[in-house]
Amino acid sequence: MIGRRRLGLVAAAAALLAAAPLDLIFDTYTWLVQSLIVVALVAGTAVLTRTVRFPTWAQSLGMIVALMLVLTWMYPSGKELLSLVPGPSTFTHFGELFAQAGDDARSYGVPVPDREGLLFAAVLGIGAVAIAVDLLTVVARRPALAGLPMLAIYSVPVAVSVDSVPVLPFVVGATGFLWLLVADNVDRVRRFGRRFTGDGRGVDVWEPSPLAAAGRRLAVIGVAAAVLLPLIIPGLNTGGLNQLTQAGSGGNGSGGGTGRINLFAALSGQLNQTTTTAYVKVKTNEPDPFYLRFGVADVLTDQGFSSRAPSGRPLSRGLDNPSQSDGVDYRQYRAEVEITEDFGQKLAPIYSNIVGVNGLDAAWSYDPDTQVVFSNRTTTKGKKYSFDYLRAKYTPAQLRTAQPLARTEPLRAQFTTVPDDPKIKTLVRGLVENERTDYDRVSAIYRYFSRDNGFTYSLRTADPQVGASAIAAFLEGKAGYCQQYAAAMAWMVREAGIPARVAFGFTRGSTRDGDAYVLTNRNAHAWTEVYLDGFGWVPFDATPAAAVAGSSRSDWAPDTDRAEAPDATASPGTAPDAAASTGPSTASRPDRDLDNGALGSQAAATPGTTSSTGLFVAGIAALIALLAVPALRRALVRRRRYAATVPKAAAVDSADDARPQGRDVVVMTEQVQAREDAHAAWDELVDTMIDYRVPVDPTETPRHTAQRLIREANLQEAPAESAHLLGRAEERARYARQPLQGGELTIALGRVRKGLAQTATKRTRLTAVLLPPSVLMRWRMGIGDVSARWMDAFSHARDLAARFSPRRLLPRRAR
Repeated sequence: MIGRRRLGLVAAAAALLAAAPLDLIFDTYTWLVQSLIVVALVAGTAVLTRTVRFPTWAQSLGMIVALMLVLTWMYPSGKELLSLVPGPSTFTHFGELFAQAGDDARSYGVPVPDREGLLFAAVLGIGAVAIAVDLLTVVARRPALAGLPMLAIYSVPVAVSVDSVPVLPFVVGATGFLWLLVADNVDRVRRFGRRFTGDGRGVDVWEPSPLAAAGRRLAVIGVAAAVLLPLIIPGLNTGGLNQLTQAGSGGNGSGGGTGRINLFAALSGQLNQTTTTAYVKVKTNEPDPFYLRFGVADVLTDQGFSSRAPSGRPLSRGLDNPSQSDGVDYRQYRAEVEITEDFGQKLAPIYSNIVGVNGLDAAWSYDPDTQVVFSNRTTTKGKKYSFDYLRAKYTPAQLRTAQPLARTEPLRAQFTTVPDDPKIKTLVRGLVENERTDYDRVSAIYRYFSRDNGFTYSLRTADPQVGASAIAAFLEGKAGYCQQYAAAMAWMVREAGIPARVAFGFTRGSTRDGDAYVLTNRNAHAWTEVYLDGFGWVPFDATPAAAVAGSSRSDWAPDTDRAEAPDATASPGTAPDAAASTGPSTASRPDRDLDNGALGSQAAATPGTTSSTGLFVAGIAALIALLAVPALRRALVRRRRYAATVPKAAAVDSADDARPQGRDVVVMTEQVQAREDAHAAWDELVDTMIDYRVPVDPTETPRHTAQRLIREANLQEAPAESAHLLGRAEERARYARQPLQGGELTIALGRVRKGLAQTATKRTRLTAVLLPPSVLMRWRMGIGDVSARWMDAFSHARDLAARFSPRRLLPRRAR
């Protein structure tokens, strides 16, 4: 077998190894079996065309034809010639499969079942990558460029996975790529002819070479360091590495924001999962709790409902009283939430109208407009927290007192925007034309989604999307599940001129662990929230209650499909999920005092005390001392820099017009020393930013760096003023004739450090103290510099040894 054929087979194997990350997407291995068949036939066609010495264009065409034939055989439309030759109907069927793959991608969460459209897209993509890798490696002889299409496969699970992608699939794909590079290099060496040593002895191509061995060792060390160091050293997961595993940032406001999340796709994906996974355990002393919520979709366009990036202030600054009306009875309750390791997102599940939160650090913020707790620096995975909240007890009579919002009211303009659809306009006009109040109009629309009007619950619908056309199609077909009921009702309420949005969260479910509700992916839910003046956002769940486990109903939004009339003697002030609830009975719900214990509490096992030997104690002490070295080094550097900023001579007042009011900035009479002091303070500020995971851009001016630090770290008042002072001091030390100096810099550094600690997560604070990233980064750079100097010295010594080799003194051999 000649080199090009061998290289083609290696290229096919490398393309197949690069597809290993797709195992994270699919629930079974059907995609792998089909991909093996496709890649094998494509590679066999390539070998065959090269054996008969076809030109390059014929080789490419042969591989494409082979791919089309095998795809036609695997995914036939039923109208092919001899069940193998594709025709126009075949390509029409392929287009339908692509459309189905797009719908499934929006409807299912990973891992997905064996859907024909998704399998077709995956197999076609792997086959196309196999062809591209073969052409780049064998024909163009550019195997390094073949890594780009191979990397494209790896980017698919990175893009769709909620959690970070494991390193093992990347290692498998990287192994295939390295194999491809080695095979190409060996083939190039073979083309040169036979290798010879200096004494004329022939050497086989696979015989070890000192230079090649050194190169392989360096390559292995470099790849291992690149893969392992970010996982081992906590300080290296800042900046770009950390952002690869986090959702994008967005939004404005002092509290930051989190990236837009397709809540509709996430909800439908959870409901369509083939397995049941526990996500949340919640315990509350409210007898009949309503739904646990974590997000809203309040932007309606031709593409359907979508979510805007939340914005707000950190939870550490407290929460305002969410009460909307003095005439409504608000009762305060307390809930404890425990998130499992399988539910990691940047929106924390809570009940509406929270008044206080415990257990979530300063990385979490609260958006009062959407009533969402969010973070752009961490996720809910494994979190345990508690909160107090108010539950409003409305009556229909009270809600009828809500006055319509003026057309000029910004809230009405924002939450009543709808696409133009004449059918829905006509439908809504017919439902609300005889109603006098906003509540009665909403109730008329709510009652429309009943069994009497032909509506049914179904997870399998013709169109699982939530775009404008899909919502209109749902109103025509009248079969769907919660997200379609919620989106359709919100659209119709907006059409009536009343603000509405879609809320997302969990029902109470049907599983309990003691006094706690256990919520799974099967309990993911969506409902409608309507804004009534004086009462705020009032929930309405139009989804058929009998089809949803743990569904909740209330006096103002009763179950429209119940056969019997509501009990006239029922209390008019029941909370959501009270007398009309279809969920579990009140007697079986958790309503005891929460102080009796925490969620999932277990008796701690007390290990027996054992005698320790002196060697064991010495080992532990040595380990603690070793771990304390980075923290000690950071403390010494900080102490030295703080000492550098203390005034050492008489100072005079500065005439700086830009200095803060009420504070004296002093200037050293010795200019050189003053500049060194400012530089020392700035170096300490940069290291502090690195320790607390605030990215540092060396291309920025000190003033811009200080402003970005204040904005990204959410510094307020004294810390913000101190950051401005440090930036101005460094800027004047670099460019101005009269630099700033004095004890103010030391005080400013301390204030900035305290401000960063207040807004950072607990893990970030511990890392900054115990394993400061600035120290680890400086050590790493120092090791790199020392290694480079050693390599230069070794190379120089080797050249000297070769120049003064004793073999040069021997007489020349006869040729």
